[in-house]
Amino acid sequence: MKTRFLSNAIRWSLLTASLGVLAAPAFAQDESDEDSKSLETIVVTGSRIQRADLEGALPVQVIDRAQIDASGDISVAELLRDSTFASFGNFRPQSGSSGQSNSDIDLRGLGSQRTLVLIDGRRVAKSPFTGANANLNLIPVGAVERIEILSDGASAIYGSDAIGGVVNIITRKDFQGAEISYTTGNPAVTGGDIEGGSVTFGASGDRGRVLATVSYNKRGMIFTRDQIGGNALGLSTFGNNYRLANAAGTAPTGAFIPMPGFDCSGSGLGTGGPQDLFFQTNPGGAGDTCSFNFNAIAANEASATTSALFTSGDYQINDDWSTYFQASVTRNESFGRYAPTPGQVFVPEGSPNDPVPGDGRGAFVRHRFAAVGPRDTNTDENAYDLMVGFKGRVADTVDLEFGARQYENQAYELGRNFIVRRLAEQSIAQGLYDLRNPFAADRNTLNSISATTNRDATWFGQEVFGTAAFDLFEMGGGASSMAVGLEWRSEEYADVYDSLQSAGEIEGASGNTAGGDRSIRSAFFEWLFPITDTLEVTAAGRFDKYSDYGSDFAPKIAFRWQPMDQLTFRGSYGEGFAAPTLPALTTSAAFSADSVIDLRTCQAFGRTDCATNPQIQIDATVISNPELSSEQSSQYSLGLAADPFEWLDITVDFYNTEIDGRIAALTSQTLITRENNGIALPPGLSVQRDPVTGGVVLVVRGQTNEGDVETRGVDFSVGTNFDFGNAGALQSRLQGSWINTFKIDNVEFIDTFGTPDLRLGLLNTWTLGDFGVNLNSNLIGGTDGDSTNVAIGSYVTHDLQLTWKTPWNGTLAVGATNVGDKYPDLNSATGGRPWNFFLYDAYGRTPYIRYTQAF
Repeated sequence: MKTRFLSNAIRWSLLTASLGVLAAPAFAQDESDEDSKSLETIVVTGSRIQRADLEGALPVQVIDRAQIDASGDISVAELLRDSTFASFGNFRPQSGSSGQSNSDIDLRGLGSQRTLVLIDGRRVAKSPFTGANANLNLIPVGAVERIEILSDGASAIYGSDAIGGVVNIITRKDFQGAEISYTTGNPAVTGGDIEGGSVTFGASGDRGRVLATVSYNKRGMIFTRDQIGGNALGLSTFGNNYRLANAAGTAPTGAFIPMPGFDCSGSGLGTGGPQDLFFQTNPGGAGDTCSFNFNAIAANEASATTSALFTSGDYQINDDWSTYFQASVTRNESFGRYAPTPGQVFVPEGSPNDPVPGDGRGAFVRHRFAAVGPRDTNTDENAYDLMVGFKGRVADTVDLEFGARQYENQAYELGRNFIVRRLAEQSIAQGLYDLRNPFAADRNTLNSISATTNRDATWFGQEVFGTAAFDLFEMGGGASSMAVGLEWRSEEYADVYDSLQSAGEIEGASGNTAGGDRSIRSAFFEWLFPITDTLEVTAAGRFDKYSDYGSDFAPKIAFRWQPMDQLTFRGSYGEGFAAPTLPALTTSAAFSADSVIDLRTCQAFGRTDCATNPQIQIDATVISNPELSSEQSSQYSLGLAADPFEWLDITVDFYNTEIDGRIAALTSQTLITRENNGIALPPGLSVQRDPVTGGVVLVVRGQTNEGDVETRGVDFSVGTNFDFGNAGALQSRLQGSWINTFKIDNVEFIDTFGTPDLRLGLLNTWTLGDFGVNLNSNLIGGTDGDSTNVAIGSYVTHDLQLTWKTPWNGTLAVGATNVGDKYPDLNSATGGRPWNFFLYDAYGRTPYIRYTQAF
């Protein structure tokens, strides 16, 4: 079992490092209503040209408001987590992470930094806590009208980050009257309670309209001990163990030995107080250590609370010109709890805490500072966004739009009960803090070695944009249209850690200050050629000039052929890019304690179980790389959309995406493996070993441009619509995404640990008068076993909701997500969590009730 877990950890770390991985179900569907086939023209995600045919040359899937309400999900992040395009899962709030409050979207498993997130067609600001991806927890679900997912590369339209696709979140605009909604629910596990509410008001006159939405949603924190797998004792050498110093006194040597005089006879459960969390791994036997059960005190999932105000409006100045505005203020708060600080401290010879007095050597002690208390972290992220624009028509031939926007994300973090290494070593050396009886220390002593850490981060952006659309000449299928545009955007980023963290004095905290700025100038075009009534071709291209790393040009060509009214073929080829993130270019060097497998280091530590469990923890320094260049991609797709009967519609799309020069964060394990195999390491990265024992002393790791990613697969959707008269109406949609291959540096990952090849979502809605039933099902495919990994079975959950539209214009919804109380397989454990935290949740059955009143 241990061997399998270690293999899983290595494979998963390779995948996540390569891709930069830091939901009722999103049953995306192509709109095919008869009403949508009117002559009214619209702009859909992935194009800047207005057209009447919604089923265009690119595959755009839509999650409408009805599907959002039927889901039972409390946030945009949870809604998209169940999307079939979230192939290998998404990051979500978790204690102990520098991105604790974040939730992202990762399309096709290509990484959230390669998935572009828009709100109403404009780029969402990056979270300053990551500097690499948008935080979906800053988008309240109450303000959302629909979500459009373009499952095709779109750098030719939007620029950087759109390699994996585009998620365009459309906010409510056309709304009259007022609406109040409230949701509450409680999962089967202790903690994780959900609550949400919104108030929406909309009004319009002869020349204008205005809308405002106040919205909030929250999910409570969940302790590890209250979820599956949390009853297992957490194993760590950072309990209270020492190793003798080498002759020079510079590094530890030999086996871990429990600290003499310390009571480590607890059960590990903590029922008898904090001291009871310490326990022996093999009392009286070989290799016995004093461990600490971190599972009993830490929280797996951090809490997340979002509150927001969204406003929008437009005004018709005259027959040709109108103006519009959008403004929003959003706040996302999070609280997380992690186990007390682990730290390795040096105890000099002659200290009252010297475990072997008189040997003249001193010792290195791995100690859990449980007497100080758990590490508690509060985050507070605030986003402000204002956009003003104008739309008009010149000479009755050219449609113009131009505007300006300013946005800012300010984020703060406070961490309590973190240990100042230098002060702790001083107090231990003097005997003020007794390693044998730490719980006897008075509060002043504990306060003197601990600190409240802080972090001040910001992402500030400004942009000016303008587009012009016009007809050029007539062709066999109508007017050849073109859209051209210019954009200018500036980005300023800072993530400032306090001086103690920056100096590397804080135990139990990682990360360091980063900051930089850049400007981007862009020019783009899109040209539609309606060759015949049934065949059209679109060409597009975009040039982006970055002030830091250089420039990129992304071209794209697409076709749409409709040989009959009920059948459309489509396809595209394009090239794209992803610019290096500002943190990757600017982050200061930071300390990290990394778990790796290295036999020589394990033996140097004096361990006796290295043959079966060679995992050890080593020191690493994480650095930035200002010489990074952009990733380059190419992708093509081919598909069809058919509605052979009034009650049936089908879409099938094949895709292939390749990424060259990927920006990969090389892990300590990757560097150690390469060094062991005699493979040269990238410049600036290194593995440093003790010249005597051969054990790893330090790993210097970071990001570099190397290798490639290749993936291909098929997305499909089947929708039905039946009217049974007095028996009601039934609408169903099956949405699926199947991945045929997913290779990193020509190594196949698909259908192996953590990378399932299939995700399905089935949405069924039955309505009869004022009553309705929604039954949603989600499937995450299983993965095959091999010599080191057991097979993981498919994971299927069902969500049920009953609705009633009241005579007084209200709607009552009662339901439960995961009504079958399904839990993930513990064999999927990775990343220090009892299960795959990216792919699955472990809330269990979550009953909820929602009431909405319209006025």
